[in-house]
Amino acid sequence: MAEEKKQGIITKVAGPLVIAKGMTDAKMFDVVKVSEEKLVGEIIELKGDRASIQVYEETSGIGPGEPVYQTGKPLSVELGPGLLQNFYDGIQRPLESLMEKSGPFITRGIEAEAINREKKWEFKPTVKVGDELSEGDIIGEVEETTLITHKIMVPPGISGKVEDIKEGEYTVTDAVAKIDGKDIAMMQVWPIRNPRPVNEKVPPKETLVTGQRVIDAFFPVVKGGTACVPGPFGAGKTVVQHALSKWSDADIIIFIGCGERGNEMTDVLTEFPELKDPKTGEPLMKRTILIANTSNMPVAAREASIYTGITLAEYFRDQGYKVALMADSTSRWAEALREMSGRLEEMPGEEGYPAYLGSRTAAFYERAGKVMTLGSQKREGSLTVIGAVSPPGGDLSEPVTQNTLRVVKVFWGLDGTLAYRRHYPAINWLTSYSLYLDDTQDYMKQETAEDWPTLRAESMKLLQEEAGLEEIVRLVGLDALSPDEQWLLEMTKSIREDFLQQNAFDDIDAFSSLKKQYYILKSINIFYHEGLTALKKGVTLAQLKSLEDLSIEISRAKMVEEKDLNKLEELVKKIPAKVQALKAED
Repeated sequence: MAEEKKQGIITKVAGPLVIAKGMTDAKMFDVVKVSEEKLVGEIIELKGDRASIQVYEETSGIGPGEPVYQTGKPLSVELGPGLLQNFYDGIQRPLESLMEKSGPFITRGIEAEAINREKKWEFKPTVKVGDELSEGDIIGEVEETTLITHKIMVPPGISGKVEDIKEGEYTVTDAVAKIDGKDIAMMQVWPIRNPRPVNEKVPPKETLVTGQRVIDAFFPVVKGGTACVPGPFGAGKTVVQHALSKWSDADIIIFIGCGERGNEMTDVLTEFPELKDPKTGEPLMKRTILIANTSNMPVAAREASIYTGITLAEYFRDQGYKVALMADSTSRWAEALREMSGRLEEMPGEEGYPAYLGSRTAAFYERAGKVMTLGSQKREGSLTVIGAVSPPGGDLSEPVTQNTLRVVKVFWGLDGTLAYRRHYPAINWLTSYSLYLDDTQDYMKQETAEDWPTLRAESMKLLQEEAGLEEIVRLVGLDALSPDEQWLLEMTKSIREDFLQQNAFDDIDAFSSLKKQYYILKSINIFYHEGLTALKKGVTLAQLKSLEDLSIEISRAKMVEEKDLNKLEELVKKIPAKVQALKAED
């Protein structure tokens, strides 16, 4: 930090809000240290020489007359080797270091460096003396973990000729190169409220493969897209985000626990080191960063945690990686905005949330995208943002959900009824949607087969027809339906139970490749169409239902291992012959 000078005097303390006078040199969003305990705060409003400060630590016991120290710098994060496998709080203090310094209960005003200053990294240059570089160009590499190679970039705002660069072991603050007279270290500092610059945003087309069949097949999200997971308490928002963190084919995972219960973050912290990356067999934690601001931590720091997480994500995106950010949950972030807005006595918007809730939500999600990164070296990176929303009582008409739906393109609506039936993922196929279907069609055809879009559309149509038929069944009973309609209900039951439903704790069923998803859905679809044809030829519904061995084989398809997908291909081929072997009764 810059040299701290006594800049102001506290005049009022209201929870996480501190008002100070005498702040003549202050700027918006500057970091300040409040009281002699040096609590971290951020200026969020200026009126003359009076500053309103959002304090990211507990303010009890602090009162008027105490000093406020100004640093002259905005709230920023440290970016460099050593970020991965770390567990940070909302303002990028490593929780492991804090525990070593203060024990299990964090002492107020404690400081810890986000990146270890003493550890030495093996730096390997990728450019040589005399090369002309621009901002964002990669000058060298560090093997941060066995899964991720950390690319050292020229910081934004610097360009010119390489005057000196050396291979060797360095700390993050050592100069590894000299460009245009400026020393370049492996560590950068970036203000969290400013999006990192890019050359251009490009339309995303590639599906983020999550291994969750209901998502990949029916409501896909692209690499560089935005999605939200709203739902009532207990519907499985956190479990869905955990599954996406474990199984999605992103290179880097940033998981933000924003205002959620501490035991949920504990689950992530204990599970991830034990889970193996499906591609490499290494622990998943080696490509993950966790940011925790749980419900018992200071409310104001929830806002910082969201921006801290997305800035770290942008940094890895700039290196050319595909990054997925999970924010659980943005409702708790909005509650922090509401509390601070109330303390500032601003005019409230709907349900007490600030009038700028919509613009803040949009600004956060707009930092997602697929980009051509800064620099003369052409490379693409993507940042996918998936935010959980926790509407009280599952009321999707409340402001946070509605403002989120205005900006995201995928809506995975969780259904409490499905969750209580133990249907996981509890994503309601009738209310959810994805606006990326057209964008992903070519990619899905390439990964599966040409008839994928037709297969998906037909399956969705059957599920919608099922909803209408269920109303009739409730009123007049199943026997009132025609054999064709009863057969449709049999097949939609198969789609729901054999395709959409997954077991998150089963080694095989927790993840399905796109090929496997295609074969399962194809087998159900062919069985349905062959059955309809047979009914028209006089075969009875009872005869179709007698093909139990076929139904059982379809239901067990999801338990087929990825290496044995030829079994599913054979299943698809033999269904027509089995059904056509049935003969009409006289």
